[in-house]
Amino acid sequence: MFKRCRAGICLLWILSFFFVVPGIPANASALHNLSQQPQDASVMSESGQVMDHSKRNKSKPSDGAPSLSQLLRKYPDTFRASGPRVKQVALTFDDVPDPRFTGKVLDVLKEQQVKATFFAVGDRAKKHPELMKRIHEEGHAIGNHSYNHAQLNKLSLEKFKSQIERTNTILKSLTGVDPRLIRPPYGDINEEQLQWARKNGYKVVNWNVDSLDWKGLQKEEVKSNILTAVGPGSIVLQHAGGGVGSDLTGTIDALPDIITELRNKGYSFVTLPDMLNVPESR
Repeated sequence: MFKRCRAGICLLWILSFFFVVPGIPANASALHNLSQQPQDASVMSESGQVMDHSKRNKSKPSDGAPSLSQLLRKYPDTFRASGPRVKQVALTFDDVPDPRFTGKVLDVLKEQQVKATFFAVGDRAKKHPELMKRIHEEGHAIGNHSYNHAQLNKLSLEKFKSQIERTNTILKSLTGVDPRLIRPPYGDINEEQLQWARKNGYKVVNWNVDSLDWKGLQKEEVKSNILTAVGPGSIVLQHAGGGVGSDLTGTIDALPDIITELRNKGYSFVTLPDMLNVPESR
């Protein structure tokens, strides 16, 4: 009996090379894939709010809810990801103000004589009012990026309204601008929130060129991500702020080259209010 069992085991072992046993990877590649763990892209803001940029544009709508692309088509006057197809580019910077990075980005833009659009987080603006004022005083446009970098499409309408209105109140008190532009963190917003934004005179603006700089990319990677994707009317996403441990050196180092190369190709740089022909302030 023992010998027959051992023989059976041996036979099963031999057959496993030719047939896939359920639950067992068929090859070394599958074993390798099983061993890979998802990369944690989460970082903490100064207030302890998780800023997990890996969520960007990946969250799935609930059953029956329209996707972001469907919402862009359905609400073209309220929700935009690009501008008119003319040789203009809008540089945009999220997660400001941040004393580690925002001033350095502003220095480059001033030297290059470029105006950009900065999307501010309310609790950061409260902590760093002078940086927020500098953005405005140097002629850049200001938008609303929520109060604490919340994933807005997961919030009730009342909590969504609070995120926007609380941030606008702070930004208006510091700069005089009551922002009309909203950029939802991770690019995520739902239809009910868009309808409220439209009713209350806001414009929601995402992007169609993503630098992926939040990953801590080097200069050449940031340049490549932007320059290979940009076209007439592009809205470029970069960051001038981040969570604990963020490194935006690549963005700061790449910015002069990006501006120079796009100018050489005949592009001009505009703020989002200019590109979309809307007032900065409500």
